[in-house]
Amino acid sequence: MKKYISIFIMAILATACEKPIFDEETATKSGHEQNANVTLRFSTYEQQPFTRAAEPLTEQTARLSVAIFNSEGTKVKNVNQTRSDADFGQVSMTLAEGTYRIVAIAHNGEGNATITNPEKVTFPNNKMTDTFSYCGTLAVLGSSPTEEDIELHRVVAMLRLTLSGQLPDDIARLKFYYTGGSSTLNPTTGYGCVNSKQTEYRYTTDEQDMPVTVYELFTAPHELNDVLKLTITALSADGTTISEQVMENIPVTRNKITTWTGNLFGSGTGTGGTTQQGGIGITLDTEWDGTITYTF
Repeated sequence: MKKYISIFIMAILATACEKPIFDEETATKSGHEQNANVTLRFSTYEQQPFTRAAEPLTEQTARLSVAIFNSEGTKVKNVNQTRSDADFGQVSMTLAEGTYRIVAIAHNGEGNATITNPEKVTFPNNKMTDTFSYCGTLAVLGSSPTEEDIELHRVVAMLRLTLSGQLPDDIARLKFYYTGGSSTLNPTTGYGCVNSKQTEYRYTTDEQDMPVTVYELFTAPHELNDVLKLTITALSADGTTISEQVMENIPVTRNKITTWTGNLFGSGTGTGGTTQQGGIGITLDTEWDGTITYTF
């Protein structure tokens, strides 16, 4: 299944000598400027055999960040939106004639992505979620609308652990500490660019006090194929370590899911439509390319 995010940009040159000014104070607001000459409209699509049905943007992503850099590499526009915004999916901005680089990040994290430059994007607390990225050029020419179709691609690998057996009652949380991947992204390459130490804490029961047996972790590989070292620590309610397991050389691949299934804590205990006028259309390829399955 593929879902798509579509960006529509109408570009009409207001003044050839105007130079946009990047205002950090307003950068993180919803992104609507007076007298704007560039409009971005975002939507998602669900792709099925022979049909394509529109879906709200909120069905796929929680946050969207778009940054525009001029030919000198200076950031001139930066917009962050969340699914709670009434205008989520539509951004208006003013750009003078010229060539720009556009970086777009769609993800499901709890904070906005920080697009420092086209080679570096970070996420709050180094937390990676399902993430899609695009980096390319945007030309604003004269009074004619700019038309271009852009597709965001998944830039993370997923490690999905399914824990068999029943968790001991004294285990309240699991700590997942893993190295080998990256929580910092280089949008120009679509790969991770830092040797990160990633940590995730997950409760072993849900809001209905039912056991949680499936845990999903994300990282940005440094190249198409990478390997992780994962330490899983079982913690009591007061944070005391009850048990610990280390897994090494876990293969991960960008846009693929690596699945591990097994009993971690020993026998008997276990664990638990886009408008086609002048504009830029950005679509989001959400289909995982495959699954690598391992049993421990």
